[in-house]
Amino acid sequence: MHFSEYDTRLAGYAVIVNDDDEVLLSWFNGGRDHVHAIWTLPGGGIEFDESIEEGTIREIKEETGYDAELIRPLTTHTFTESRRNPAFGTSAPRPFKGARVVFEARITGGTLGTLEVGGTTDRAEWLPIGSLAEVRHARIIDIGLEALRGGRHS
Repeated sequence: MHFSEYDTRLAGYAVIVNDDDEVLLSWFNGGRDHVHAIWTLPGGGIEFDESIEEGTIREIKEETGYDAELIRPLTTHTFTESRRNPAFGTSAPRPFKGARVVFEARITGGTLGTLEVGGTTDRAEWLPIGSLAEVRHARIIDIGLEALRGGRHS
């Protein structure tokens, strides 16, 4: 399929782990229907006029309240869907491809608490990495943590 025949969303995410082996996560409320609510890495869609790095830093701030510095890219991840997820506000039948860049990052300032109003992020929290098996969480968290530990994902 030619690239002009499907929609693409470029996104940047950050793996931020503290000294207590907790990972910083944001709560994706599922959008309009709230059916797909789930813990995820801070991050999201990159605006047209942003670099991936700038957009990822902006998303971290909006979703967690923290200022952050990107340390290094960890991995990339792509996926396809036959249709765009209705939670993102479109039911267009065009095929969809998500392209995500995951970075390692560290906190440089700010205070925990989402700055997003009326968006898809309700809150942010530090969760123990060992507790992830017990909570509903997005696959991107596992992909990011595996890459942080030295595995590769694509």
